[in-house]
Amino acid sequence: MNRFLRNIRKGIRRALNAKTVTLDGVTVYSDLADISKEVRNGLFKETYEEPERILIREALRPNDRVLEIGGGIGFVSLLCAKICGPSNVLTYEANSKMAAVIQRNYALNAMAPTLRCKAVTAHDREVTFFVSDNIISSSLHERKEGRPHTVPADPLDEVIAEWKPTAIVMDVEGAEISILPSSNLDGVQKIILELHPHVVGDAAIAEMKAHLQKLGFREERAIHKSSYFIRR
Repeated sequence: MNRFLRNIRKGIRRALNAKTVTLDGVTVYSDLADISKEVRNGLFKETYEEPERILIREALRPNDRVLEIGGGIGFVSLLCAKICGPSNVLTYEANSKMAAVIQRNYALNAMAPTLRCKAVTAHDREVTFFVSDNIISSSLHERKEGRPHTVPADPLDEVIAEWKPTAIVMDVEGAEISILPSSNLDGVQKIILELHPHVVGDAAIAEMKAHLQKLGFREERAIHKSSYFIRR
């Protein structure tokens, strides 16, 4: 869809003050009381999480068991649940203020993936999380606009041992460079990952990719900042 048509869709939804938006069969609330203007604009234009949406639809299969790290408004976990079933999706969201938004979107879709309001870390059980007014910029990685909060956390290897995911979907605004290299990712075959070289630098991203390559992953496809890694 070209930019002109996207802007037309955005304009129509804004004029109608649309309260919900449906993308890829997933419906989410678009009220500014719950989400940031940036997220609503993405929903209205249908660009919200578009690269991840494409890669998820291409990569995931009904028999996959998904660990999502960075739940946001709950859209991505719902999309994964449509493909794999809600009982096969576990999502972590470190910003506890998003829990009500996520649960509301789960109820709207009559699906309930497992939600944990915690961070995922390399080793720590408590960590500083920086919360931004624009929720898509909140991160474990310190950013100028973020307000620090101490949040509970689960180490990645423990989550993998318990949940036994075959696929990881991750958007953590730069924290991927510390989380993924901490693990051998036992049993994980697919990773759909938004990369943030503008936050952490190209060298850090290259080092993380080298770790994944040593574990047998190859970068199957990249769309903008998002990549799909597969291990056979």
